Amino acid sequence: MSKTEKENNLSSEYKLGMFSGVFTPSILTILGIILFLRMGYTVGHAGLGKVLILITLASLVSILTTTSLSAIATNIHVKGGGAYYLIARTLGVQFGGAIGLVLFLAQSVSIAFYCIGFGEALMDLLPPVSYLSPQTIAVMAVIFLFFLAWMGADWATKFQYIVMGLLILALVSFFVGGMMKWNYELVIQNFSAPDKGLPFWVLFAIFFPAVTGFTQGVNMSGDLKNPGRAIPLGTFLAVGLSTIIYFLVAIVFSGTMPNGQLMADYGAMKKVSVIPGLINAGVIAATLSSAMASFLGSPRILQSLAKDKIFKVLNPFAKGVGVADNPRRGVLLSGGIALVTISLGQLNLIAQVVSMFFLISYALINYATFYESRTQSPSFRPRFRLFSPWLSLAGFIICSGAILAIDIQSGIMAVCVLLAIYQYLKQRTGPARWADSRRSHYLKQAKENLNAAAREPEHDRDWRPIILAFTNDSKRLKSILEFSGWLEGGSGITCAIRMIKAEGLKKKAQRAKIFKELSVHMKEMNTGAYPLVLSVSEISKSLPVIIQSFGIGPLKANTALINWMDDLGKVLSGRGPLTYAENLRIAYREGLNLVILHADENRWNRILNRTQKEQSIDVWWDNDATSRLMLLLAYLMTRHEIWSKATIRVLSCESGEDNSNDELQKLMEDVRIDAEPFIVKDFEVDTVIKMSSDASFVFMPCRIRDNKVLDVQGGSLLKLLPYLPMTGLAMAAQDIDLEAEPDSGSQGEIAQAQDELNEAKDKHEAAKKESQRLQEKVEKLTARLVEYPKENEDFPKILKTADQAIEEEENAFRRAAKAKAKAEQAAKTLEQILNGNGKEDIDPTGI
Repeated sequence: MSKTEKENNLSSEYKLGMFSGVFTPSILTILGIILFLRMGYTVGHAGLGKVLILITLASLVSILTTTSLSAIATNIHVKGGGAYYLIARTLGVQFGGAIGLVLFLAQSVSIAFYCIGFGEALMDLLPPVSYLSPQTIAVMAVIFLFFLAWMGADWATKFQYIVMGLLILALVSFFVGGMMKWNYELVIQNFSAPDKGLPFWVLFAIFFPAVTGFTQGVNMSGDLKNPGRAIPLGTFLAVGLSTIIYFLVAIVFSGTMPNGQLMADYGAMKKVSVIPGLINAGVIAATLSSAMASFLGSPRILQSLAKDKIFKVLNPFAKGVGVADNPRRGVLLSGGIALVTISLGQLNLIAQVVSMFFLISYALINYATFYESRTQSPSFRPRFRLFSPWLSLAGFIICSGAILAIDIQSGIMAVCVLLAIYQYLKQRTGPARWADSRRSHYLKQAKENLNAAAREPEHDRDWRPIILAFTNDSKRLKSILEFSGWLEGGSGITCAIRMIKAEGLKKKAQRAKIFKELSVHMKEMNTGAYPLVLSVSEISKSLPVIIQSFGIGPLKANTALINWMDDLGKVLSGRGPLTYAENLRIAYREGLNLVILHADENRWNRILNRTQKEQSIDVWWDNDATSRLMLLLAYLMTRHEIWSKATIRVLSCESGEDNSNDELQKLMEDVRIDAEPFIVKDFEVDTVIKMSSDASFVFMPCRIRDNKVLDVQGGSLLKLLPYLPMTGLAMAAQDIDLEAEPDSGSQGEIAQAQDELNEAKDKHEAAKKESQRLQEKVEKLTARLVEYPKENEDFPKILKTADQAIEEEENAFRRAAKAKAKAEQAAKTLEQILNGNGKEDIDPTGI
């Protein structure tokens, strides 16, 4: 086992699970001071009927936002930073940097608020002491929590278990007391709001902070063993359980105390509880647990922000300590901000703005998820099955409405701060440091946003099929365009190309006539493909030019689609299969993936006569670029209505090193494509026919040898295709990384090269200054030597010092020269990456 693997395994031992890393911090923050000191007050003013609506509305924000969080968290590998990381990787560096900075500040300031709440609660229990105040207790609480956070998340989690125990005891005491004092008639009386009750939205503003803690677990994403599973499950459990508790607490209050008494008594929960002292313990535990959650979350947001190098001044905070990468520098800064906040005294205005920052972050999480889902990018494949983009849009609207309803002035102030940071980053940030959803959105809106898409670098996450569908057979035009529509998966583009052999003055009129006929046919078929008619003198010479010149800006063809043995090679040249294979070879060498459709009327009827649940797609897997292409195309087909319930089967030869059933199943999970792996003994004709003859569609790899299109074994396809259903033969000219991360690819290379350039510049500048300083020192010593005669007793000492200074100056000059050369090389490397940002084609060995 390598050193890196040992470090990774050791690091995983310090990672947190769903319960300790997500559920515990989330529910402890939700069940906070509002529950113990303001819940009865809210019930008294609103009445049971309105308070149930109020809890439902507030919880709806949590549920909808959690749905969006779950979708993003199961679509990418979530690293440290929680909500900041998710927003940044979706909406880009400007929105991400702005929300990350304000969330860090909001979480740090929240530490102070919770600790002051703890101080006030503790003061009520202690006898009057002249030198003790809530602020003094809050400072001591910050120092105590600071040491827990300094030790790491595992230590803080152990403390949270103690807090959870106190909360459970307090709630049990309250519910037992409520059952003993229950009065059903009082519930009926308390159902309606009293005449002197506060307005609904004022009460909503008082209660809403109670549900803002559900993202505390998300902030721990970098410390989780499996963020993709832990975040959705842990957050939903915390939100669901806390919502039930709030409903039950409201009902118990309505059945034990009249509204008028609840309105006037913040300590109503103690009067209901069978052991009042446990409620005091619960208040203390609630405030400390919320403060601890913020103390864990804020440094991790800062660390993730620093690792992304968005704000240069924050770069030192990227460093962590130990195998768990504990962000101690961030802990130190968060503690400092909390102490400064406590010293301010009057915190109401800041508290309102902080609440707005949380609401805006929830709105952006919902919008980011809706935004990415509407791009219909093939890389957006969340494993969370309950996700709907319209739920995310609803969450965004509700969060925005809540901002206006609670405090429009604080909301405007918070938005202005965010926009100011956004505009600053928009002006200052360089090349994109990771792939986000913006480029996919531009591609979908190509007509309006073509220029914007061209400015975004290419990435595997953005790959979608841009198909050149070649056919000169009007009878088979419908089939190839229908199939192309399946391959698009709602995100690709198809151009139907018809080439005519024409010369002279009549070619323009002939081309226009055929274009009109093609357009009419495509309109009748209601296809989204674009028609293109080209007049050529010779296919083999014209085809490379057509492929190279097709498209505009970032819209370049990547896939050639053609019917099996169609007119492209047969009719135009009169040479039949030889020309057919030659033209396929040309398209492949120009960088186009090849997909050859073998279908006839009987095979089409076979698909149309089957129900959706009976449909199946077989992919013959050889663990290469063609296999990955076929798997992605099969997944895109399942986006079409006809194939929406189809089963994808991946058939692999048992002789493959990495093709065991377990390895294939793990691969399908990693690439987030639902497929059933099957191991077969070989790829011989009899095996393929036996396994796939009953399938609805089959993807098969093919090869071109000696101007013939052959199967993967080098055998004739004429022995195979007649016995298979509709088949797509494929050969990949590009390798698509189905597991591409946002930070990988050209964006990551550019960011690394930029970092190396900045580091080299800094070293050169430092070495240059050091050389200049030593040069001045040498000049001063030389001047002193001139003043002193050789007979002076100090002359040898000064001479020796001067010689040492000269040697140091020469060394510093050499270091400066080396640093300058390294900076120049780094600048050259960055320029090469920026100017040559393309992907290498597959080596066409044997073509």
